[in-house]
Amino acid sequence: MTRLPLTFACSDKTLSATLDTASGTSGLLIVSGGSEIRSGAFSGQARLAARIAAAGFPVFRFDRRGIGDSAGQDRGFRKSEKDIAAAIAAFRAMAPKVDRVVAFGNCDAASALMLFSGAGCDALVLSNPWVIEGNDHAVQPPAAVRARYAEKLRNPRELLRLLKGQINIGKLLRGLLMALKPSPAPTSLAQEMKSGLEAFHGPVQLLLASRDRTAQIFASVWDANDPRIMRCQDAGHSYVEPDARDWLYERLLAALRG
Repeated sequence: MTRLPLTFACSDKTLSATLDTASGTSGLLIVSGGSEIRSGAFSGQARLAARIAAAGFPVFRFDRRGIGDSAGQDRGFRKSEKDIAAAIAAFRAMAPKVDRVVAFGNCDAASALMLFSGAGCDALVLSNPWVIEGNDHAVQPPAAVRARYAEKLRNPRELLRLLKGQINIGKLLRGLLMALKPSPAPTSLAQEMKSGLEAFHGPVQLLLASRDRTAQIFASVWDANDPRIMRCQDAGHSYVEPDARDWLYERLLAALRG
């Protein structure tokens, strides 16, 4: 495996990327979420790329316009379709043996891939999709509140704190009242993502980290019976836990092997 830094064009801007080479004809395109650079949080995506490439599949990572080493202005995930399309074209040019591209996106990168109906990829691995309108991180849908309290009730330390009177009862009651409210209707963003994904006809995995609030919010507005949903227990948003890293790696290998 060789790691190659490279640049490619998107409209009139120059974007930076990294290719981990391998001999496989299926390749992984990692689309970063938020304003995260292509190496990922604590270089997690770089380590994941090296591991996937060592298993025989080339991996392409890139910084979209205005992020990291790439020129231009960051216009957010809703305006990233050209960036993803340009990255796919560069991936295929740099790894001409690749005849099948699997895209992996976490958070709003997953949302972007859904909005753009796969953006030209052949298979999708969509993790913890972002469905909150705008950047309202204070949103707490009842389903997310219920999930948080269910986790606390399973934690012996939290139960001991309750018995010792170390928990604010007023705050607890307000939280319980919020949890009893019905789930809200899907946001317009969630509806757009659903429509976009319906127009994609390749294989799809929907990965949800059980301890991630973004995943809990997504689950509250998505069809609970969707057979494509897979949950990673005790995992956080970026799968930093050792067991979660292995679980994500296995899911990506399954997608690449098709």
